[in-house]
Amino acid sequence: MEQALVELWPILLYFAFTLVLLGGVMLVSTILGPRTRGHSTHLPYESGILPLGNARVKFANHFFLYAIFFVIFDLETLFLFAWAISFEQVGVTGFIEALVFILILLIALVYLWRIGALNIRKRHLPEQN
Repeated sequence: MEQALVELWPILLYFAFTLVLLGGVMLVSTILGPRTRGHSTHLPYESGILPLGNARVKFANHFFLYAIFFVIFDLETLFLFAWAISFEQVGVTGFIEALVFILILLIALVYLWRIGALNIRKRHLPEQN
């Protein structure tokens, strides 16, 4: 138990220092920051151009779906990179496992394509007359 504490004290010290620094920066910002609340405080910044419409426009949720797809398929790159680095150690067995991994991801991609999850016009955009 003592050995674990000896090994962890630099990390705990780092987190404590980070919290103190964060609190200090927030305190200084509160003390030195402006206190006035004008009419334009809550307006979006438009570089001197008068704002048009409301800044609180809802995004269509298909953008979040694409973000999730990107993260999932981007993780594939991470695993394949680790596999490529250790290719000499894993040999043919590792190569076959990597092929199975890629095949599973391709099946998932084909499934998403077939159900129309990747088709913006069909699924997510309103009909235009």
